[in-house]
Amino acid sequence: MSEIQKVAVVTGAGSGVGRAVALALTGAGWSVALAGRRQEALEETARLAAAQSAGDAGAAGDSGALPGGRTLVVPADVTRPEDVDRLFASVRSGFGPLGLLFNNAGMFGPPVPLEDLTYEQWRSVVDVNLTGAFLCAQGAFRAMKEQEPQGGRIINNGSISAHVPRPNSVAYTSTKHAITGLTKSLSLDGRAYRIACGQIDIGNAATEMTARMTTGVQQADGTTAVEPVMDVTDVARTVLHMAGLPLEANVQFATVMATAMPYIGRG
Repeated sequence: MSEIQKVAVVTGAGSGVGRAVALALTGAGWSVALAGRRQEALEETARLAAAQSAGDAGAAGDSGALPGGRTLVVPADVTRPEDVDRLFASVRSGFGPLGLLFNNAGMFGPPVPLEDLTYEQWRSVVDVNLTGAFLCAQGAFRAMKEQEPQGGRIINNGSISAHVPRPNSVAYTSTKHAITGLTKSLSLDGRAYRIACGQIDIGNAATEMTARMTTGVQQADGTTAVEPVMDVTDVARTVLHMAGLPLEANVQFATVMATAMPYIGRG
């Protein structure tokens, strides 16, 4: 069974799911390139990873436990091809062969009726969630195909909305359904090059983006209700499991969500 190179790119690494996954990977000995628009937020993730590594090293003592991995801060806008090219060039020169892309950067659109969503608002969501995910997947695919040994893994961040929509979420829901198509195409096209691709569909992880779940969100019947959330580290553990598999095995789709959230029966 072949082992994956423990070098990863995490997009949207400055907060939320991206930060939690980056910390889980570095804690497991991965070297992680932290990508996102906000340099200060990325540097905070890097500081947290360093503190985690120092704490783990102190706790391990002379046990020989694996120290935490390194981080590389790479400010990048995933909607800009030149930024994405620079991101993967930085990883190649700073860390070497790429083992993993966690394709995570994303945004919600405003929760407004479909007829009130502006073109600019639609385009912003599509540019980040779909075009950005494509560009990063393309960059990772090229790197994994060209490197020696060939291969690696791409994990796309889908959503519960890749299956069922929330009210007034046409842009976000459309892009997350499209991510499922991207995942399937990458899986098929990557077979010949030992590139595995899977998707994690996340429901109500407690992050800045989902804070409104705890104050009340619109339901399919028009009412507003508070929804349960789960710890974001539960998401990170799931990604870490997917990332750690040998390339001969793949989690094609995984759904991790707050147990009591209104997903089954939603809509």
